[in-house]
Amino acid sequence: MKSAKPYIEEHKQRFLDELLELLKIPSISADSAYKQDVIKTARAIKEALQNAGCDTVEICETPGYPIVFGEKIIDPELPTVLVYGHYDVQPPDPLDLWDSPPFDPVIKKTDLHPEGAIFARGACDDKGQMYMHVKALEFMTRTEQLPCNVKFMIEGEEEVGSASLGWFVERNREKLANDVILISDTGMIANDVPSITTGLRGLSYVEVEVTGPNRDLHSGLYGGAVANPVNVLAKMIASLHDENNHITIPGFYDQVQEASEEERSKMAEAPFSIEKYKKALDIDDVYGEVGYSTNERNSIRPTLDVNGIWGGYTGEGAKTVIASKAYAKISMRLVPDQDWKKITNLFKDHFENIAPKGVRVTVKPHHGGQAYVTPIDSIGYRAAEKAYEKTFGKTPIPQRSGGSIPIVALFEKELNSKTILMGFGLDSDAIHSPNEHFGIWNYLKGIETIPQFYHYFTEMSQ
Repeated sequence: MKSAKPYIEEHKQRFLDELLELLKIPSISADSAYKQDVIKTARAIKEALQNAGCDTVEICETPGYPIVFGEKIIDPELPTVLVYGHYDVQPPDPLDLWDSPPFDPVIKKTDLHPEGAIFARGACDDKGQMYMHVKALEFMTRTEQLPCNVKFMIEGEEEVGSASLGWFVERNREKLANDVILISDTGMIANDVPSITTGLRGLSYVEVEVTGPNRDLHSGLYGGAVANPVNVLAKMIASLHDENNHITIPGFYDQVQEASEEERSKMAEAPFSIEKYKKALDIDDVYGEVGYSTNERNSIRPTLDVNGIWGGYTGEGAKTVIASKAYAKISMRLVPDQDWKKITNLFKDHFENIAPKGVRVTVKPHHGGQAYVTPIDSIGYRAAEKAYEKTFGKTPIPQRSGGSIPIVALFEKELNSKTILMGFGLDSDAIHSPNEHFGIWNYLKGIETIPQFYHYFTEMSQ
């Protein structure tokens, strides 16, 4: 396959302009106030796939937000690549921490992106990375170099648990039939250190509610006499880790698949500076489970984190009350072979059991998914490896990610396909945070590299 560089250089400004327009749409799936914007984004993706060369594109209705499906079949005898991505984004809160409006994309230079980076919600996760695949298809079709069949499945509920995706996959196995699934919703170690994600952690996400008295109470008249739900919740959460930051839920570690010493040794070969890591986050020291390195803690070990906590009066000034209720949202990142539904039940049972008398506890599961590990000896992985070698001039390092894409395990179960995770973002791109961004170099490098994957995968599959 000829290099995509000349084509990218010729159409660079258009590629950027199209992405910037897509990023202006606030497709926040978690907030129903943005429903029409989510649907508008699905329509924009449909149009982009049509323009890129798909012969068939449709917006498929689901119980939730629609899935955009597109395909270009050039020969049923050739391999088929299924591209998955998502067009919904995280809420941009807190808005006051953004240097520029989250849905008014701007390009700014940074230390890690001297050529410029696009700052906007969804720039990296996942609109920018998803759109690389659309432009890669455009290059292959317009230069008549598409070596195999391609299908696209772009959903609008990834950021809220992909509730409708399983429903859609179960009903469309034949439509989605493929030889390999390709996703860019992860990252790489550095622009000069390419890597391929070989594992994802699973997820269990819950919300807890602690209820005490039947109304907010005067803290002077009732303080010390009744259980304060905020105090109780804080103590309960604090008890979920011991002095070694080991999770205290009984049975939590029973099914954990321990990484081998060989794998841990290979992980340690990846370039990593603890001092740069701390400086980038403006922290004095790292923190986590005793006995594991920072890169192990955030990839091959399970975790439990509070994502939000509230209760009582939080407005300006003082209001002396004992709140009737306190709440928290808690996520648990899981590793093979932890089952997210079992972990959710273990958490629920434990949290209810440790509640003191005087309060009532409710645990509401939100969503979750299984962990996933892809073999590095598969045709898909080797094709990705050669693609990176072609465009980066270096062999990529296999690495496990701390993040979760719950639907990857679903794909293997329902479609019997392996997934290759070719991410081009960086850990510093602030996904899910204020000032999310995606390097222009990374965006264009993805468009350059993806066609090479198609070429090598087709070649190796013959």
